[in-house]
Amino acid sequence: MKRLALRLLEAFITLWLLATLCFVLLRAAPGGPFDTEKYAPPEVQAALAEQFRLDQPLIVQYGAWLADVARGDLGPSFQYPDYTVNQLIVRALPVSLLNGGLALLLALLVGVPLGVYAALRAGQWMDRALMLLAGLGLAIPKFVAAPLLVLLFAVTLNWLPAGGWGEWQNIVLPVIALALPNLAYCARLTRASMLETRSADYLRAARARGLSETRLLFAHTLKPALLPVVAWLSPALINVVTGSAVVEQVFGIPGMGRYFVQGALNRDYTLVLGVVLVVGALIVLINTLVDMLRAWLDPRLDEAS
Repeated sequence: MKRLALRLLEAFITLWLLATLCFVLLRAAPGGPFDTEKYAPPEVQAALAEQFRLDQPLIVQYGAWLADVARGDLGPSFQYPDYTVNQLIVRALPVSLLNGGLALLLALLVGVPLGVYAALRAGQWMDRALMLLAGLGLAIPKFVAAPLLVLLFAVTLNWLPAGGWGEWQNIVLPVIALALPNLAYCARLTRASMLETRSADYLRAARARGLSETRLLFAHTLKPALLPVVAWLSPALINVVTGSAVVEQVFGIPGMGRYFVQGALNRDYTLVLGVVLVVGALIVLINTLVDMLRAWLDPRLDEAS
């Protein structure tokens, strides 16, 4: 119980620091949310500033915003005046979770078996070919991979739509674009961990007792070999979150990443802060779950902490 309370306190402090830093940086950036209204009558500009508390000192704005967040109110959106930030996030979060979750699942379901297969064929041509492809997957950034996928599968082959949202076909290309670098890294990490685990002394002893390679793989090798992969899930999630901004822009997906980019470009302070808070909370939650999963795979980690 004490450890859980400490984790919750750390999560709260982390989110508060993240939100505060984002608040300060947004206000310090040049420009404002109503720069397009600079030719409007002074009384209109004053009404807008008063409506969104922009006429108040910065410390007062910060305190009022924190008080609203404590009540679960992320405020009105500057760019989308007919919606609150809560409404926009409720609409966008399931889209991003679906894309990111499927991308990470695809990376694991394909990357882990490929890494295991490459490790079992270490030094052979298939191992070298798979690692070469994995290297290419890591080298190609998402803002290059996404348009290439559109060019190949939407424009040239006409198999899938180039963008949009609403049908299952719209999910395929964004998920692949998000998954590619994570899939490549997962395969390389699994291969390296498998090779290290297979050379352990206890596996040599088990092999000397006549255990089959299949039993060695599933009963003694795979579980410890997956520990680095489980630890990698946290940075993989961050990679998916940061990459979603590019992918959602390319494919016109109404997700969190696209709202973040549009909010930053238009100085929609409340929208950007709301997205940062929600994404930060998700990352903290995933980190906690990953730590619990690692402790289940290797109880010594839980004892050490």
